[in-house]
Amino acid sequence: MFAPRLVPALRRAASSATRRPSLQLLTAARQGGAGRTLPLDRLFSQVTFTFVDGEGEHTTVTAEEGEKLLDVAQENDLELEGACGGELACSTCHLVFEKRIFDNLPEVSEEEEDMLDLAWGLTDTSRLGCQIHVTKEMEGMTVRIPDDADNLM
Repeated sequence: MFAPRLVPALRRAASSATRRPSLQLLTAARQGGAGRTLPLDRLFSQVTFTFVDGEGEHTTVTAEEGEKLLDVAQENDLELEGACGGELACSTCHLVFEKRIFDNLPEVSEEEEDMLDLAWGLTDTSRLGCQIHVTKEMEGMTVRIPDDADNLM
């Protein structure tokens, strides 16, 4: 774990990494084991949150800001189908968000609303994982994968 005084220094180094190439890499045991190196700007763009599947099993993941939640779920071997490959042509990547997160998501498009109408277990805080990108505000969130979300198109 990093010493509290070291974190601000690392953040400054990350913002100036283009000027100081020698500071671009950091051994980050916290981020995947001893010896793994990450560019400093990537180290601080990671977000950790939890998926809960239809059976109540919790899986905590770490993802890069900007990644689609569908991709994050699939990269972590979670059962979120995404039958259309994330092309907004099905509802098999349906997710249910906490209200505090849902309220800060980008506006839902008409096309996404049409697909959500087909989703099993639709709620007031439902969105499609292929349309939502990881943001810093998602740090610590819990997002639910509805039971049987992968069985409907």
